[in-house]
Amino acid sequence: MKRCDKMAEKIKKSEDEWKKILPPEQYQVLRKKGTEKPFTGKLLHNKKSGTYVCGACSNPLFSSDVKFDSGSGWPSFYDVISKGAVELRNDESLGIKRIEVLCKRCGSHLGHVFDDGPKPTGQRYCINSLSLNFEEE
Repeated sequence: MKRCDKMAEKIKKSEDEWKKILPPEQYQVLRKKGTEKPFTGKLLHNKKSGTYVCGACSNPLFSSDVKFDSGSGWPSFYDVISKGAVELRNDESLGIKRIEVLCKRCGSHLGHVFDDGPKPTGQRYCINSLSLNFEEE
């Protein structure tokens, strides 16, 4: 499947290259680990069927089938599209323990994952809209 092939190809660019191809607000979130303001993201209330992909490299990340309204102000998903789609890292940058979610293909910051989501996984991938693009079915 072509989507799986996309995930396997690692992308390496310099920060200067990323800065040239990404709009400033996306660059701030994806490459500088920023966060968009809650309840402002373009994909927060998206209810269409399709796939959420990385805003930097188009790596498939989440299916619309696992999106839910967490009330947090950011698009939330209870599972990834495949185990190889994301990388998880410990993040104590705000003085609290969190788990950062990165695109496995290009290393871009997507958001964080928490253990307070719905069944069946119990996880809540809290993802910035600016980190995502949406491909409608």
